Amino acid sequence: MTLFLFYEAFGRELSDTKMNNVWYADYCKRKGIECPKLPQSLNINGRELFGRMMRESGSFDGVVVKAISRIRGWYLPPCTPLGVGRWRVIALTNNFSKADADSIGEAPPSAEDYPGFTAESELAFLGWQEGPTPPRLRALFDDFCDSSTLGMRKPEPEIYLLACQRNGIQPHEAVFLDDLGMNLKVAQSLGMETIHVPIGNSMGAIKQLEEKLGIDLTGDRGGASQVSNKL
Repeated sequence: MTLFLFYEAFGRELSDTKMNNVWYADYCKRKGIECPKLPQSLNINGRELFGRMMRESGSFDGVVVKAISRIRGWYLPPCTPLGVGRWRVIALTNNFSKADADSIGEAPPSAEDYPGFTAESELAFLGWQEGPTPPRLRALFDDFCDSSTLGMRKPEPEIYLLACQRNGIQPHEAVFLDDLGMNLKVAQSLGMETIHVPIGNSMGAIKQLEEKLGIDLTGDRGGASQVSNKL
């Protein structure tokens, strides 16, 4: 899929209030919270939103980076029961991996719609001078499952199952964190434990993960309160 076709699909999916309202209402019900009045129609500009997301993603969340470092650096003692090992941190992301002129495709946008458009200016608009997934981002994870490379994307169940298969685990052994209810719902249906990550409140989500894993992910020192075989 070329970049501008992706923009269209991205905006179309996020503007689908029929499906998204059902997922969000179900999420509120499961959490025991009152569902607010939901919009009946939306027209989300996929390019503008994706561009903003990509530019902001160049700045890492210190809370999350700290948690990842502690999870990947935590080793269980030799007396740990057989089958219980170090956790793996896996990125499962809907992304666009191409960061060159080929990403525009054979039919670039018209000059009328995008005056002064060039492939270079579009990549700069996205903040992709080092590519959409720079090495310093990939280095944070044990495995990086990129939708554009794998040919499938969240919330398709197949990409969740492939991520598990690649890392030698079963879905029930995984804890899945995401900001979108539709992605969390599918993960939960496959047997994964799920944690919602509200925009701007990664600390709350990491605190929940901290409880599930039984290790200190947010304090000044790491430690363990219990043994868990979750990812």
